[in-house]
Amino acid sequence: MGQRFTSSNPIGSSIDSNNSFLNQHIAHIALVVDDYDDAIEFYTNKLHFTLMEDTVLSASKRWVRVQPPGSAGTCLLLAKAANEEQRTRIGNQTGGRVFLFLYTDDFERDYQNLLDQGINIVRKPSREPYGTVAVFADLYGNLWDLIEQEAR
Repeated sequence: MGQRFTSSNPIGSSIDSNNSFLNQHIAHIALVVDDYDDAIEFYTNKLHFTLMEDTVLSASKRWVRVQPPGSAGTCLLLAKAANEEQRTRIGNQTGGRVFLFLYTDDFERDYQNLLDQGINIVRKPSREPYGTVAVFADLYGNLWDLIEQEAR
């Protein structure tokens, strides 16, 4: 087993020509969806995400961003499949592995919400060295971990 390393400035971080750390972050993660409105309904009404933006770009394309409540970081960019190849990725962007990791400050509350909303629980809660985790599937079948970290 490899050693688990976490740090705000890990060894090997990018350094610019002035020998200072670059300030970068991941802003959006594209999630291929079948229908914008169905995806918005699921993420906002069932998972209680916030609809950050819904901008019409053309007759067939919108810029739709959703974000977990209380988050100030990365958003999901709901990207409607535009062709057959993209449609084959809906619900399986990672080949059956867990795709996204939703951290929570109250596992019991959010797990109960998943149950109340009829969301498919793929793996029931378990205690792991890093915290309490359960796996659920979104409306397309993408796998998510719901995680509450152990207090350190």
